[in-house]
Amino acid sequence: MLLAAAALNQTPLDWENNLANIKNAIEKARKSKADLLLLPELSITGYGCEDLFLTEWLPEEAFEKLLEIKDWCENITVAVGLPVRFRDHVIYNTACVIQNKEIIGFTAKQFLANDGVHYEPRWFTSWPAGKETTFEKFGKTYKIGDLVYELNGVTFAFEICEDAWRGDDRPAGRHQQRGVQLILNPSASHFAMSKTDVRYHLVVDASKKYNCAYVYANLLGNESGRIVFDGEILIAQNGNLIMRNQLLSFKNVDLECGEVNFEDPLPVVEQVAPLEPVDENKEFVSAITLALFDYLRKSRSRGFVLSLSGGADSSACAVVIAEMVKRALNELGLEAFARKLNVFSAEDLQKLEFLNDFEKQQFLTGKLLTTAYQGTVNSSDDTFQSAEELAKSIGAVFYNWGIDEEVKGYTGKIEKAIGRELTWQTDDVTLQNIQARVRAPAIWMLANINNALLLATSNRSEAAVGYATMDGDTSGSISPLAGVDKAFLRQWLVWAQQNLGYEGLQYVNNLQPSAELRPAEQAQTDEKDLMPYPILNQIERLAFYERLSPMQVFERLKTEVEPEALKMYLKRFYALWSRNQWKRERYAPAFHLDDYNLDPRSWLRFPILSGGFQEELKKLG
Repeated sequence: MLLAAAALNQTPLDWENNLANIKNAIEKARKSKADLLLLPELSITGYGCEDLFLTEWLPEEAFEKLLEIKDWCENITVAVGLPVRFRDHVIYNTACVIQNKEIIGFTAKQFLANDGVHYEPRWFTSWPAGKETTFEKFGKTYKIGDLVYELNGVTFAFEICEDAWRGDDRPAGRHQQRGVQLILNPSASHFAMSKTDVRYHLVVDASKKYNCAYVYANLLGNESGRIVFDGEILIAQNGNLIMRNQLLSFKNVDLECGEVNFEDPLPVVEQVAPLEPVDENKEFVSAITLALFDYLRKSRSRGFVLSLSGGADSSACAVVIAEMVKRALNELGLEAFARKLNVFSAEDLQKLEFLNDFEKQQFLTGKLLTTAYQGTVNSSDDTFQSAEELAKSIGAVFYNWGIDEEVKGYTGKIEKAIGRELTWQTDDVTLQNIQARVRAPAIWMLANINNALLLATSNRSEAAVGYATMDGDTSGSISPLAGVDKAFLRQWLVWAQQNLGYEGLQYVNNLQPSAELRPAEQAQTDEKDLMPYPILNQIERLAFYERLSPMQVFERLKTEVEPEALKMYLKRFYALWSRNQWKRERYAPAFHLDDYNLDPRSWLRFPILSGGFQEELKKLG
């Protein structure tokens, strides 16, 4: 049998886009003479509809779209995902099997993801293993449940995404007992760095353990704002990998096929071959560029605006926009690139005809990225040079203006109102914050003028301790770096300079990270204000990814960090963490890129008001 699977770049409620992608995939599969096509989980509606799944109308509309899709499936078997409202009171996450324009049945998901970024039990009900029944819709009766299907003498059944992550309790074990030869897994499995290695083994190891063929299809792209899907497709049999695609594509539809022999199957391997080691630097840039490209086009914005300080975070933002242009242009070609973004004029496209590839990238980056350096008396020549040279090297528009006049204006008003002068000795935080805060209005003006997205530059390490000025450097439409830590970003910038050819990064890579908000003679640095970033990141991970208490974190780190210094760092971290939850609640939307993030709307919830770990920190002495 020729088995096909398609990764689709879907969008919640975008019926036209979603059905066009599904139709495209079906047509490609039929043209390839595929016997069966697997489409991703909830591909009709999109995975990220959230509380709209609870409405009566959304599942009904999805079913109506299913009936349209059914008629496209001539001489092919297609599995497509949608929510099914069952007997008017519960909703199931299902995969529908269509054979030659006839709906054969619906398999309902048995295990619902309820950790990290997932909240499926809020919307869906788990289906009991082994149960089968029927339901009626629009005057017809359909089978639903834990079904086994047959095609060309081959029996097949489903694991739907989370079903496969449940160890020995996964449905595959029961499928084996029922003689199933082929398992299909339609998924909406979010991207995280190095996760593909785990997913590879879930699929390929299962094909060996359960003596079957296994087909896996994931969603693709930034579907609904925060979550990125890598579009992974895997086909395996008896521990042998038959097909694995290129991840994180800019395509709308990535269809892949693999031939699987069920009469003379591949021999069971002794040991599943390991996946090649994952380079997280490459994964990060692939994921964030696709996430930004989709966010730009799906928000119908016309570009990005960035307050380019010359520091690590804003420089990383600038480079990933330039890299987004380069990668999307290389994969899609100019015509498809321009059509998908829909922001370039006919005059722009005419100019591009006479440019070489590098010049095209520079021109397009200049059309999509506008930057500004907003200096004060406390800003250094080094950061100005870093910002200017980087912008010039990637082709971004670069403006430069000072904000001292605005700072003096606000400071003078307050001094007059309270009847005293503000000084660094008594008003340190106030005098720092006003500089960051007065940068926001002008850069927002540029974003409004350009109908563009303003990029906020905070990273995860800063979010953990609230090391940011609310309504200042946190201002933005999207915060692309907030899912990764500062130490990762700093080494990634060095990697990007060496491996991606961004020589303009040489300036920032020679600087110590600093907010540059205090007078120069104070030699302000981030790590002097906080603690060394590697230690901050270790505390953060142990506290909120591994969910350890302050004392457990201390015990884990006391052999790596001098104990008295560690106690000081722990007390500072937990105090700043607890005090600044309100900031994390207000950060611009961020992408989930690592194995965890601190966004309370996606991964980590924490009370805005709390006891601040006072009792726990006392135990440290």
